[in-house]
Amino acid sequence: MKIKYFCPIWGSTDMEYAAFFEKAKNAGYDGVEMSLPMDDAEKKEILVLLKEYDLELIAQHWETLTADFELHKKEYKARMINLASAKPLLVNTQTGKDFFTFEQNAELINIAKEVSQEYGVKIIHETHRGKFSFAAHIVSQFLSKIPDLKLTLDISHWCNVAETLLEDQTEAVDLAIERTEHIHSRVGFSEGPQIPDPRAPEWKEVLETHTNWWQKVIDKRRAEGRTEFTIAPEFGPYPYMTQLPFKNEPITDQWTVNVFMMEHLKKTLK
Repeated sequence: MKIKYFCPIWGSTDMEYAAFFEKAKNAGYDGVEMSLPMDDAEKKEILVLLKEYDLELIAQHWETLTADFELHKKEYKARMINLASAKPLLVNTQTGKDFFTFEQNAELINIAKEVSQEYGVKIIHETHRGKFSFAAHIVSQFLSKIPDLKLTLDISHWCNVAETLLEDQTEAVDLAIERTEHIHSRVGFSEGPQIPDPRAPEWKEVLETHTNWWQKVIDKRRAEGRTEFTIAPEFGPYPYMTQLPFKNEPITDQWTVNVFMMEHLKKTLK
């Protein structure tokens, strides 16, 4: 099975689009993962440039933040349509709020399903703090009650929320792996969603734990007959990345770390 790697625009939003796409292409990525503006002209510019650089697109949604559910719902649908209409490889969405009711979050998931069916684009939901999917045991309830719900697995968030490497939640993790369509390969730990640097030997065990989860996803999809799968190395900038006290300087280079993660997984995942 071919694994395709997607470069997150997160941490590179200060660059011109063309410069970012060229840098991602030269680093060996197959595509980019990014949101798209609501402005049609800017959106078209991005899509044209992606074709010029021969990069695929995973469209990312995170912007719907309002706490008023009715307003949230309207904005969420508009953003789903905006992304799906661009015909990306898939849409990855951070959906809902951790304080919305089950029924409210399920309504948003259903909106995504309707847009997905209308535009013929897969829409999947990222496991993420602050969203409906903030914890392993909560997502299990959604997966049990919504049989066609699919995930982007960013399991780093769950490690942070649970303050463990989820050793006591294996059933919930296994169910999530069954439904995973895309991976964000950031490494979390008990006290944060991002270890300082995956190259450091003191984090070897935690990196291996995450890599083993990702390998299980690959094994499941391969067993189903899949020929392709997607991964986005997604170590982020400050405040995910620690800064040196008083200097406002990152402790390591985000871009280099993500390229390392891509190369590590190319060598490690079977």
